[in-house]
Amino acid sequence: MTATRASTDDGFGHPGFAVIPVLDLRGGRVVRARRGERSSYAPIATPLAKGSEPAPVARGLLAAWPARTLYVADLDAIIDGAAPDLATLDAIARACPGIGLWVDAGFAAFEGVAAFLAAGLGRPVIGSESQSDAGLVARLGDRAVLSLDTRGTERLGPAALHDDPALWPPDVIAMTLARVGAGAGPDLEALQALRAPGRRVYAAGGVRGPDDLRALRKAGIAGALVASALHDGTLRYGEAGDLA
Repeated sequence: MTATRASTDDGFGHPGFAVIPVLDLRGGRVVRARRGERSSYAPIATPLAKGSEPAPVARGLLAAWPARTLYVADLDAIIDGAAPDLATLDAIARACPGIGLWVDAGFAAFEGVAAFLAAGLGRPVIGSESQSDAGLVARLGDRAVLSLDTRGTERLGPAALHDDPALWPPDVIAMTLARVGAGAGPDLEALQALRAPGRRVYAAGGVRGPDDLRALRKAGIAGALVASALHDGTLRYGEAGDLA
């Protein structure tokens, strides 16, 4: 599977806003994210699939919203420093042919990213929380996606990554961990402050339904990472109107 960029369209080639469904993996299962408190995430119960095995849940998410890209957070790698779960990523890729994967596996060293890229299972997401400096992001350039991680008012990782758009690749995720699964809505003011020429900013955390997506699109945000709203049914492709 080749690494692909998320397209800022609706999944059918029409210019617009990219919705990117999210899978959070822990112990080989999909877990439900709540306010970024990762140690307390429990296996998901969702009407989109039977059980919490990643491949069926991935198919269910794509049935709920036909997207071109899935975002996968490998929490065992991010929290515990485990190696990326390539077997599970391969199962997801096989279950969802043609889908590009954005994968955050706590990448902090070039060697680990190079091994992941060699596996051909997606595009690495470099989380600012996992970095000690800006070197890895600068070295990878547009081969990777940058996730600018925050928890409340705390910016996680090197200040340079948050402050200097010249270091950013074309695709940047604004990961507001405290809003993940919280139903609080996206932080529009903070997101607009991150806009920079030549960069596509994707919101992660807080999306409740189509009105939030429209507000993000109006604010010039390129797309949004979404999980809870799809599982809860507050965001439905068939009811999304101009977003569908």
